[in-house]
Amino acid sequence: MSQTPPSGDLHAVRQALQEGHLQPRDVLAQAAHTAQSPACQHVFMPNAGPGDMPETLKTTPSGALDLPLGGIPVSIKDLFDVAGQTTAAGSTVLAQAAPAQSDCPAVARLRKAGAAVVGRTNMVEFAFSGVGINPHYGTPANPANPDTPRIPGGSSSGAAVSVATGAALVGLGSDTGGSIRIPAALCGIVGFKSTARLVPTAGALPLSTSLDTVCALTRSVRDAVTVHEVLAAREVALTGKPLSGYRLAVAGTLMQDALGRTVAQAFERSLQLLRDAGAKIVEIPLVEIGELAAINATGGLSAAESYVWHRKLIAEHQASYDPRVALRILRGASMGAADYIDLVAARQAWIARMETRLEGFDAVLSPTVPLVAPPIASVLNDDAEFFRVNGLLLRNTSVVNMLDGCAISLPCHTPGQLPVGLMLWHAAMHDDTVLDLALQVEAALALSLQ
Repeated sequence: MSQTPPSGDLHAVRQALQEGHLQPRDVLAQAAHTAQSPACQHVFMPNAGPGDMPETLKTTPSGALDLPLGGIPVSIKDLFDVAGQTTAAGSTVLAQAAPAQSDCPAVARLRKAGAAVVGRTNMVEFAFSGVGINPHYGTPANPANPDTPRIPGGSSSGAAVSVATGAALVGLGSDTGGSIRIPAALCGIVGFKSTARLVPTAGALPLSTSLDTVCALTRSVRDAVTVHEVLAAREVALTGKPLSGYRLAVAGTLMQDALGRTVAQAFERSLQLLRDAGAKIVEIPLVEIGELAAINATGGLSAAESYVWHRKLIAEHQASYDPRVALRILRGASMGAADYIDLVAARQAWIARMETRLEGFDAVLSPTVPLVAPPIASVLNDDAEFFRVNGLLLRNTSVVNMLDGCAISLPCHTPGQLPVGLMLWHAAMHDDTVLDLALQVEAALALSLQ
């Protein structure tokens, strides 16, 4: 187990490419070799795995090395349209669907930035779980602890493992309730969920049109900044302000409940390091978080909005769905139009209260998830344990999605521990501040290990 993934981040690889220390073909060959290794079993989808990489993607075009992602291997979650490939969303139900006619905007922007697409990654069927289990195509094992197959987190399971192992340096994914940040935390890498409106969701199979966010997994915060700039077609404003210039909140409601011992220790250690570096950290109740259970009592946005998309398909093919996924989608069938309208209005009022409460703070600090990755065997065939773990994994991260906010998870564990994620978050359009802060936090955490 390690604090940082092997082989460096995309910035380090790009520098080596530009200086001639690495050749593009060697970078892609190494990525392909890793993708086909036992560490990446079940990571790539058969509809476009690493062995199906088009010949045109096996070399980097002349001049591409000057682009932000020139020569960098990037994986694509099986949720996104790629020209000529079927978007199956981790399901057998759509496996025979017609190939996409064009790249979705997110993939097109990655290609325009010079990325080499190395394969489609496995995921939770239709993105509806934070655990990472897929009964159709197998479950990628978390690479943090090879001795015991552990869950990778979901729904962007294959994307996370592709980045953690080095099969890709960027994993395009999505985050509706934590699907980027959960696997980032469990696999020991970085996951940034931007404000949803900043990146187009066109050409991505929807889970919740109110909550879906297109974003990515990376190996460092600086990589997260670069990839977000590509996906959002915008420049991030970084000030380089030291930690002593930040006023940060720690939420007392819900987000620190029932923390596993490793998570609690890593979180407290991180807070103390930031205090020692001069950050002003204030514990606040943030009781508004406790209101979410009542707001979502009729089923929540994901159930209602996914049912709209799936209702005809699931009526004809329910037997082919993962039963755990079908169960959650079908909960949306009982929500009436009035309930849905009330839910949308209640969310907007709650967001307004939260934004008022967070005024004067640059970000909130929380554990990304309250537990380290449990063994796959513990949740594979035990529904009660699966849903218990799933609820815990989604508990903290989903608060940010309901807030329409932005958040980043970065590793905060020490060597020898299973990965733990530290989440920095705020309301909508605070992305640049969160990223700016994350660069400073990452540096402080790394310095403490030297």
